[in-house]
Amino acid sequence: MRDKNVLITGGAKRVGAAICRRLHAAGANLMLHYRASAGEARLLQAELNHVRQNSVALIQADLLDIAKLPAMVEQTLHTFGHLDVLINNASSFFPTPVGDITAGNWDDLIGTNVRAPLFLAQAAAAALRRTQGAIVNITDIHAERPLKNFVVYSVAKAGLVGLTRSLARELAPEVRVNAVAPGPILWPEDESFDELSRQRIISQTPLRREGTPEDIARAVYYLVAEAGYVTGETINVDGGRHVMI
Repeated sequence: MRDKNVLITGGAKRVGAAICRRLHAAGANLMLHYRASAGEARLLQAELNHVRQNSVALIQADLLDIAKLPAMVEQTLHTFGHLDVLINNASSFFPTPVGDITAGNWDDLIGTNVRAPLFLAQAAAAALRRTQGAIVNITDIHAERPLKNFVVYSVAKAGLVGLTRSLARELAPEVRVNAVAPGPILWPEDESFDELSRQRIISQTPLRREGTPEDIARAVYYLVAEAGYVTGETINVDGGRHVMI
């Protein structure tokens, strides 16, 4: 990854920050996108730039505003000169049980999980073709096995899996497009899963434990740096949970 340039959405914290640290340690430069996590983004930028000066830049944007997405790619090219990797990591996640679903819920969940990745990929396609680059989308095991009461989220992640496959075909042979589907890695910050729910999920995971953000980061690294003959693929990183649900 030395001298490779990466644009990552939602890179300021949690899984996104782990991906940033892993790719940066391998030599990559990062255009780190955030929406509201300015403090976390600046701290991570300072941490990584202390290791390698001017290797991390920040960009703030609301991914629901698709008119501004091309500017994210343009700013990356202006800052680093070329683009090698796009990582669509940012995501909204909240319950939408049938009976309570609103148009706003739909716009938010579909917007962050499908629409933004599509339009960012479209904006980045020419630059990625020039560098024989790669796209990695962060999906979810519930794209294939819907999560109860999370109807729109499950539909959105299923759409992202479909988008991964479609883009793999559309952008080949120059650009590879793959996805990573996490299982129980980090619990939602809103504590929507209580301790009993968490233990039930872990008990239904063959490896009987939670994963870590670093598990996801290693899978992303594999797809962008070592998987030159892999495209259109989704890797489950879930302790085997997908075989149990």
